[in-house]
Amino acid sequence: MLKNGMKQKNKIIVQNYVSPCGALLLGSLGDRLCLCDWQSGKSNGHIIRRLERVLDAEFKEGDSDMTRIAILQLEEYFAGERKEFSLPLLFAGSDFQQKVWNALLTIPFGTTISYGKMAADIAMPTAVRAVANANGANALSIFAPCHRVIGGDWSLTGYGGGLHVKKFLLELEGVLL
Repeated sequence: MLKNGMKQKNKIIVQNYVSPCGALLLGSLGDRLCLCDWQSGKSNGHIIRRLERVLDAEFKEGDSDMTRIAILQLEEYFAGERKEFSLPLLFAGSDFQQKVWNALLTIPFGTTISYGKMAADIAMPTAVRAVANANGANALSIFAPCHRVIGGDWSLTGYGGGLHVKKFLLELEGVLL
């Protein structure tokens, strides 16, 4: 508690990371990564506000053990040396969003699925649009690999970092487009 009786907000420690395909903002709360979002993305402001609200947090620039580990693992991923990430993630969203984001973690490196297949996989086959919206609200790009979810006609569809970044990531993983 602060002197005036107000509860102190949680601190999300954030730092920038420039990847081979664009700038990311990484953030951790305690011992978990809660943010890896494209700086050029249109959803960035919504994601930031949701994290502040859901986690009762404010942002502070700096680095943390988690952001340093995230950068190391991203470097290995972009160098073609890492296919799976191994750091604790913190999803901040509705139960449905968290279900979708956890389902992202099951999509193997170098594979894609459609939004329709993902909806069926979480036992909600008619929720294709809601699944797509939850993917768009993913605060942990790359770590929760929403880039591996594509349109029902196997086309590349929306991505927070832009379609050119989605294409880059899929090609990096060896997906033939």
